[in-house]
Amino acid sequence: MRWYRKLYIGKTAKKKRYEIVWKVKHRAGMLGVYVITLASNEENLLDIIDSSVLLQPFYKNENIFIVGIACGYEEAVELAAHIIDELYRKTGEFQIRKFITNER
Repeated sequence: MRWYRKLYIGKTAKKKRYEIVWKVKHRAGMLGVYVITLASNEENLLDIIDSSVLLQPFYKNENIFIVGIACGYEEAVELAAHIIDELYRKTGEFQIRKFITNER
């Protein structure tokens, strides 16, 4: 599990960001918390994953790159849209992997 240095954080998640990051890193999981990651399929842009799903054995060895955290699915969708909007405004294209890896 890798984390984006300039992690995007939803409005509600800002209040608990350190707790959320700690719990996700230590595989404790939190109800209603979502992580936004680079898509597992390189043809897509982002994945929105419930943090409780990260407790599954599959994700223990999976190399996911977390770019954002949010409280609630609606906030996660809004944050993902914000990330993509910012990407397009800065670069004029939708190559999120290139943008994120160059920003690290």
